[in-house]
Amino acid sequence: MARGTIEVYPNLEFATINPNLFGHFAEHLGECIYGGIWVGPDSPIPNTDGIRNDIIGLLRAMKAPVIRWPGGCFADDYHWTDGIGPREGRPRRINIHWGEVIETNHFGTHEFLRLCELVGAEPYICGNVGSGSPRELRDWVEYVNFPGDSTLALQRGANGHGAPFNVRCWGVGNENWGCGGHFGPEDYAKEYKRFASFLRGFGQPLDLIACGPAGNDTGWTRRFLTELGGYRHLHGFAAHYYCGTAGASTQYTESQWYQLLEQAIRMERLVTQQRAILDGFDPDRRIALIVDEWGSWHPAEAGRNPAFLWQQNTIRDGLVAALTLDIFCRQADKVQMGNIAQTFNVLQAMALTEGDQMVVTPTGHVFAMYAPHQRGRAVTLRVETDAVGPEPHRLPRLSGSASVNGRKLFVTLVNADAGEPAEAKIKLVGGAQAQGGTLTLLAGESIRAYNTFEQPAAVAPVTAPLRAGWDRFTVTLPPASVAALAIELA
Repeated sequence: MARGTIEVYPNLEFATINPNLFGHFAEHLGECIYGGIWVGPDSPIPNTDGIRNDIIGLLRAMKAPVIRWPGGCFADDYHWTDGIGPREGRPRRINIHWGEVIETNHFGTHEFLRLCELVGAEPYICGNVGSGSPRELRDWVEYVNFPGDSTLALQRGANGHGAPFNVRCWGVGNENWGCGGHFGPEDYAKEYKRFASFLRGFGQPLDLIACGPAGNDTGWTRRFLTELGGYRHLHGFAAHYYCGTAGASTQYTESQWYQLLEQAIRMERLVTQQRAILDGFDPDRRIALIVDEWGSWHPAEAGRNPAFLWQQNTIRDGLVAALTLDIFCRQADKVQMGNIAQTFNVLQAMALTEGDQMVVTPTGHVFAMYAPHQRGRAVTLRVETDAVGPEPHRLPRLSGSASVNGRKLFVTLVNADAGEPAEAKIKLVGGAQAQGGTLTLLAGESIRAYNTFEQPAAVAPVTAPLRAGWDRFTVTLPPASVAALAIELA
């Protein structure tokens, strides 16, 4: 059995873990919205105001902090006025990015904000820069937020919501280096300034979020910030990083297992390098670093529409999620929001639905397991371990993160080894002592294990008492597993 040492320093706090690091992204793509979130109020599937009750319950259980909508590429061809008013009268548009299917617009601004209200999540609305105008985005903010009796506010009231929604987070475009307009960084900086100049909160403070680079493109970031100059009506800068695939969603070799996990941990380099560039232009860190799209992206499943990006989700994807969330927690002083792509039925989803059935994926279980990190104080964690996997995709066998909240210490760990369990000797440094707790483990029977409607618990967390006393104890992590330790401090 492999061994490693985990040193946790509960007294060395360095940042509050922003709950929004555990955020979600829901785009009008495939069956993420229609069938995944929205079934309509007349559906036999149990729902609240047309939103599936099972997904409301799941997102509540995960403590979903923020949801980004309506895209994605869809956002830069979306015109918000199509999605308000009586649903039967809303225009039917073509979704040009995702299969040229008909978009009914039955799920629009009010429906999205109702979802956020039911879940208890903060809304993050992504505006249309690619095919829209500054006036269109400015009017959307007024419609949503203005508390007075302007024509747009009165229209909002006539559509069922007299009080302002008070949405704080607004994205000024999406992937404007690609599907959002194919701008260079200098041209997008000019467009950003043009759009942002007309955006007001109408009594609600706004967090305006600019499109960042594709992956860790440091040159794009420098060029954007240089062109931006001293303009500071900017509160967030959002990179996108997909670790991609190695093999396919459920068919991959042991070597490909390690390849994908190593690609996932490159997120740490993105966070540290992008933050360092931002610091050069923004030493006071008024601009938050955000990663508002991330996750695995496998080839299209046989027999499914390739434009719908539906993929099965194995324990390997669960480890991708855990490794990424641990990076966000370890770098909680540098990154303030993360939005996994996507919430349901698309890419690295929390759950898959079919008719009235829903099954939680390993990724969904990881998000629930990691929820106690939210609002905790990140503390120093040091790992002594060896590396696993073939070159050039070697990565640490053991890794993790830790946080404290009062007298509760929360530690999450990943054993990336595909075939061997790992004994982790945990030491609490600095005088802290444990007096018990729980250990939750997520693992499958193989490195290709996943949940189906017929076997929904093939990969499911198991919780047991943690025999932890004094300042050191040992836990054993199965191969290819994620662990969450909730420790009571003396």
